[in-house]
Amino acid sequence: MQAGGSLAIDAGQSGIKVRHADAAGASEWAGPGIRTDLPLLPQLARVIEQSLEQDRAATTVGLGVSGLTDDVADAGYLLAAAAAFGVRSVHLAHDSITAYLGALGDERGAVVASGTGVVTLAVGATSVARVDGWGNLIGDAGSGYWIGRAALDAVMRAHDGRGPATALTAAALAEFPDLEQAYIILQSDPGRVRRIASYTRHVAELAATDGVAASICDDAARELVLSVATGLERVGEADGPSPVICAIGGVLRAEAIASRFVAGVRGRWAEADIRQPLGSGLDGAARLPDVAETSALRSLIADSDD
Repeated sequence: MQAGGSLAIDAGQSGIKVRHADAAGASEWAGPGIRTDLPLLPQLARVIEQSLEQDRAATTVGLGVSGLTDDVADAGYLLAAAAAFGVRSVHLAHDSITAYLGALGDERGAVVASGTGVVTLAVGATSVARVDGWGNLIGDAGSGYWIGRAALDAVMRAHDGRGPATALTAAALAEFPDLEQAYIILQSDPGRVRRIASYTRHVAELAATDGVAASICDDAARELVLSVATGLERVGEADGPSPVICAIGGVLRAEAIASRFVAGVRGRWAEADIRQPLGSGLDGAARLPDVAETSALRSLIADSDD
């Protein structure tokens, strides 16, 4: 921690988490998420300013940001905006990087983060591989949205007679008494991605007694294991007997999916080092300034120092 204090920001689309720390202690708070359809840097600059307006001081800022692309990863812009508040260094990265650092620290391995969406990051000695995280339209296999869509697809197949009966139908009817209107309602709802992803809970709860729900859990876990294995192979970490693997996110807190994921990993590496996360993405944002120069992650962090 810098002598003047530090600010860590985990900026996601569903919400922003902030931690301020100095010699007197640490405090955390949350705010509305960023909008990736608007310019990111002004939004992030405003978050820093608001975080330091109430007599807080920080000389270093670490930010993990959803939707961050190389063309807007301008730590210098943020440093210029925050310099008036005493900030002397800014460290900026995609939130997949900070999720990884929060889960495993600056260590080789793979982290799969599955919530509404999903992304896997694998880190080797000299390279980093991102697998999936391509959004609900063309990717995010094994995510909450992917599972929820599979659930509703199964419900409509059962309704048509194209698929087996499933207890998931009762969950859908509780929200859509007329199933044939569900697609119209969802298409017109700007929050449809999270709404569809919420069916993950029903899938996990019914997996022990409903064959359709169990099959969806099997498929989701298989996709997540595939992403981890692919990432480890790409960075040269798949050949050892015990690669380091960590699974985080709301989907993987569901026992029905987590247990299948672990079984799938063990099927590939019987001695895999499956770890609980060290901390959160916010912890990862706080660790950005301390990533070693020799780490493969270093080149993916945008730094600016006064």
